[in-house]
Amino acid sequence: MKKVGPFRSIHFKFVLIYVLLILVAMQIIGVYFVRKLETELVQNFKNSLNERVTLLAYNVEQAMSKERDSKSPTLEEDIRSLLHDFVSQDISEVRIIDDKSKVLGTSNPYMQNIVGKRTTEIFVKRALVTGEMVDRMFIDRKTGHRMYISSTPIKPGGEIKGVIYVIASMENVFSQMRQINMILATGTGIALAITAILGIFLSRTITRPISDMRKQALAMSKGNFSRKVKVYGYDEIGQLAMTFNNLTKKLQEAQATTEGERRKLASVLTHMTDGVIATDRRGRIILINDAALNILNVSRETVLSSSIIDVLGLGDQYTFETLLEEPDSLILDFSTDDELYILRASLSVIQKETGFVNGLIVVLHDITEQEKIDQERREFVANVSHELRTPLTTMKSYLEALAEGAWRDEEIAPRFIEVTQMETERMIRLVNDLLQLSKLDSKDYKLNKSWVNFSRYFHKVIDRFELTKNENITFVRKIPDEAIFIEIDEDKITQVLDNIISNALKYSPRGGNITFRVKELSDEILVSVSDEGVGIPKADLAKVFDRFYRVDKARSRKLGGTGLGLAIAKEVVVAHGGKIWAESKEHKGTTIFFTLPFERIQEDDWYEV
Repeated sequence: MKKVGPFRSIHFKFVLIYVLLILVAMQIIGVYFVRKLETELVQNFKNSLNERVTLLAYNVEQAMSKERDSKSPTLEEDIRSLLHDFVSQDISEVRIIDDKSKVLGTSNPYMQNIVGKRTTEIFVKRALVTGEMVDRMFIDRKTGHRMYISSTPIKPGGEIKGVIYVIASMENVFSQMRQINMILATGTGIALAITAILGIFLSRTITRPISDMRKQALAMSKGNFSRKVKVYGYDEIGQLAMTFNNLTKKLQEAQATTEGERRKLASVLTHMTDGVIATDRRGRIILINDAALNILNVSRETVLSSSIIDVLGLGDQYTFETLLEEPDSLILDFSTDDELYILRASLSVIQKETGFVNGLIVVLHDITEQEKIDQERREFVANVSHELRTPLTTMKSYLEALAEGAWRDEEIAPRFIEVTQMETERMIRLVNDLLQLSKLDSKDYKLNKSWVNFSRYFHKVIDRFELTKNENITFVRKIPDEAIFIEIDEDKITQVLDNIISNALKYSPRGGNITFRVKELSDEILVSVSDEGVGIPKADLAKVFDRFYRVDKARSRKLGGTGLGLAIAKEVVVAHGGKIWAESKEHKGTTIFFTLPFERIQEDDWYEV
């Protein structure tokens, strides 16, 4: 880079500008001079007036100490004579007041009525009390002139005998100052005009490239990095322009890199399944991704700039400061009476290198399913423990009784043994059902499917129950006569039907009907079993397929149920690709529905064979 010449140097240009600034400095000095001159003139006016007042005070002292007879003039007359000689153009009024605040005389011929009366002037009272001169400047509201008031105590021998109260006009002093200010203002205006004209021509050499750089900066702020600054010379400003162009290039590259990283981050945040929220140092939300909006069920407009404490509903437990100190994650319970909804909020504080907190990152995980699984696991363990403990307790009691000698009683012993056998069978059924559910839960479980005429197959299952049912219960069959071929695991669907029909028989009243239906749909068949029993409350309908769930626990156990029959039925039907549900009205009966996949093409093939 070339060395800058002396006449191209910006220092030379600045020296020229400084020469012009000296002219402005002279004007500043002139203003300072006027201020000092005003102060001196005001002070000289006060000093001159005070000297005259001092002389008047001396004459008043002499008049007050003068011995008087009947032929001598009175004190008031002497004071009037003294005041007549004291009055000048600047002095508006002079009053002589004795130590009792009584006016002894005034120079104002229109105010002679106050002579002999007590004065109420506050400055007079202050001078009498303090023994010091009291003065101040003010503006007369009537004339607008600046006035000066002074109260000078008369102290012959140190004893206060009275006060000289003077009101003087300072308008002459300030009139002179106005003339001086006018002259200074005129000179300053001429100097400023010359400075402005010269400054316009001289500053263009500096402002033109700077203006060009300003335009470039504005273009850069709008994202336009293609524009370049024109280099007018090789002085310091020229070098600055070249540096500015180099900076533009570097910023363009940095912006491209930053934009790429921003897009990557935006893509990551957008496609994250976890919710992410970022706050500023005051806890206000500045960033939230779509997953967090969906998790919290809020809109972006309502939460941006809102407090993270309010959005997460932590106002009763935390402030933002205490939240920053929380080392562990938080569990947020948004559950309602109808639905469980649990979130885990993982916290990460954003800190600068100095340790200053700059914000907070909150990552939201939906752990509702995990909580449901944990809750179901706890309930499952509790139910299994309860279901096993009941028969074991009964068996223990009866076996202890037999061990203590009840086996000798020919009537009691057989009954005790029979109850023990029944409870053993009940535990075996429970364990078998649990094993069955365990197999259905395993991922590698496979169904042994085969093609079955479902109409004939359903009749066979019903026939088996027809032989053992109570004579007071009537079976009603509404099953199509034509063959319906579907591919199922016959043993597993038999178990489903056994569980459903067994429940219908258990809860059907004497003389009731159990209705069996099969209906062909477009791509599935609908199977239903209806009874006329006590029904299921509406609140319990969605839970009847849960494991160990019983609507009437006492009655179910009495009838020998394990609470797993419908749960197994649901797992089997779902494994076949179908659905199962219940409809019921209290005191009118219950209907269990389930569907199984059905393909008519396969059915036609069977007919061709």
